[in-house]
Amino acid sequence: MKYYLISGEASGDLHASNLMRELKLLDSNAVFRAWGGDLMNEQGAVIVKHIREISFMGFLEVALHLRTILGNISFCKKDILEFQPDVVILVDYPGFNLRIASFVKSINIPVFYYISPQIWAWKQGRVKKIRKVVDRMYVILPFEKAFYARFGVEVDFAGHPLLDAITQFRTRKDKSVTLINDTDRRPVIALLPGSRKQEIENMLNVMLTVVPEFPEFRFVVAATSNVPVEFYQAILKDSKAEFILGKTYELLDVAQAALVTSGTATMETALFGVPEVVCYKGSAISVAIAKSVVHIKYISLVNLILDRPAVKELIQQDLTKAKLCAELKLLMYDESYRSKMIADMKELQDTLGGSGASARVAAQMYQQLTD
Repeated sequence: MKYYLISGEASGDLHASNLMRELKLLDSNAVFRAWGGDLMNEQGAVIVKHIREISFMGFLEVALHLRTILGNISFCKKDILEFQPDVVILVDYPGFNLRIASFVKSINIPVFYYISPQIWAWKQGRVKKIRKVVDRMYVILPFEKAFYARFGVEVDFAGHPLLDAITQFRTRKDKSVTLINDTDRRPVIALLPGSRKQEIENMLNVMLTVVPEFPEFRFVVAATSNVPVEFYQAILKDSKAEFILGKTYELLDVAQAALVTSGTATMETALFGVPEVVCYKGSAISVAIAKSVVHIKYISLVNLILDRPAVKELIQQDLTKAKLCAELKLLMYDESYRSKMIADMKELQDTLGGSGASARVAAQMYQQLTD
């Protein structure tokens, strides 16, 4: 069968690539065309648009790039018509994907949505559109099934695919990480500033302020291959922090603590059992708009799933050098604080279920298509 997948960011590229791997095991004739990244390309997808070209962050940034986004939507519709897939699989990325879903539904091609938009946080009205234009929704957070049920929408929950990705990493034989200076034996603190240029620049400059205050630790930045190396070098030029490219899991595997930009990386860090501080600082306009429409208690998925402040969140004006230093001292020197957070992270893993989510979703999709 012919599969058309659309992912717009690094986390979606990861989860879509794992889904593709499982679909290939079920469908030996699978052909993939996609909007995605390097991981999807490695699984055999012809990449129409790379995520580095289509990833825009925040209300203001989206508004500034609206002409580009609208052009991409038109191009995508035309490309789907020419490819004539047996199914279109949308992966998160709701602003773009829900528009495409309406179009695909109108031309009678099945629409599967993998990884629900976070409509439980804002824009709950989108559930009406999802019910109308999506043939099947596959969710990855345990509370999402109950959320959709409130609106009379049946969805499938098969577990969280991050568990698959981490399990695969841990069973690899070549998972050792080579840091820049192998003779440096100081404990490692990971800095995960995000995957988009805008957030990396915002977040990394703040994170780096703590480095001189902790000379007993080694700070290493998880750099994404979707951003040029020179971009990181320009930010790090006067810092004693290092960076390592495209090896986030290898870094988390050796880290003693982490400063992490809010997003999927907070979950990944928690599932590795690494104590963390969740950080976020956006443009004033974007945050003001977000506060008026988002109605959730926490910004990190770790806290949302556990429904309590298991990890510290430093947001906007709270994201300062002083508060980062204070939290980092607790993580590294207060054993009871550190142990409690690690225990909460173990509970998070248990709540999400075991590995195998990607295989279960692929099997459900394939059955839907072949019945």
